[in-house]
Amino acid sequence: MHEVIWHGRGGQGVVLAAQILAESAYMQGFKGVTSAPTFGPERRGAPLTASTKISETPIRTFAQIEYADIAVVLDPSLLKVINILGSLRPGGLIIVNTPLKAEDTGIDSGRPIAVVDGAGIAFRHHLIKEGAPMVNTPLLGAFARAANLVSLEFIEKGLKWKLSSTVLANNLSALRDAYEATRGSGLEN
Repeated sequence: MHEVIWHGRGGQGVVLAAQILAESAYMQGFKGVTSAPTFGPERRGAPLTASTKISETPIRTFAQIEYADIAVVLDPSLLKVINILGSLRPGGLIIVNTPLKAEDTGIDSGRPIAVVDGAGIAFRHHLIKEGAPMVNTPLLGAFARAANLVSLEFIEKGLKWKLSSTVLANNLSALRDAYEATRGSGLEN
């Protein structure tokens, strides 16, 4: 089983990204997929998490993720206020929305790190809500490239399934741009 934890802030589309990834994995042929938010006193801007589980076989347990294989960080400021590495297995992949290079993120974990300027891509493709960039779609593109688990083709299908036609074109182009722009350890740059 592959367990993914999404770290973001309320209003960034964290829960939607986890859902789209689960649906995309199912379309790709995985037999077991789940997606779940972790709710607390969430409000716009407050830290929150969501999870996605992906398995070749049906998933029979629905407990929260304790240690993920992959952590996706939509807001890099969370690296300073939440113990992201504490919820990640040794050797687990970290994907971060940042314009910095992987080695400049300050994450000194010995784990593979992938980075993409999701905010910049969101602004370029007009993925903005209430003045803030919606980085969930660019981070799905980064996930497709860095995790090599669910293909870009099926994440595109997941977006088509979940999003309205009025926002689909911009999201698809942002997804593809983020896929191409993702850099980090273990990736061909």
